[in-house]
Amino acid sequence: MSENQETQKVGIDTLKLTSFFERIERLETEKKELADDIREVYAEAKSAGYDAKVMRQILRLRKMNPADRAEVEFLMDSYKNALGMD
Repeated sequence: MSENQETQKVGIDTLKLTSFFERIERLETEKKELADDIREVYAEAKSAGYDAKVMRQILRLRKMNPADRAEVEFLMDSYKNALGMD
């Protein structure tokens, strides 16, 4: 039995499957390029005197909705206060 007959036997649409893999590979390449671009922006910010680590923390907070952000900030303040870090 040929390979083509085997894939037909198990119901695999090789063209569709190949298309999925090619799309994923293309997106992975784009993702890597975007990650490189983001690293460059952080490096630029660092050279301008900003702290990239703090910027990442602020970005995480900015992604949250206001209620979740307020809860996280309240808990962090509470924990820091309990540990004598205020």
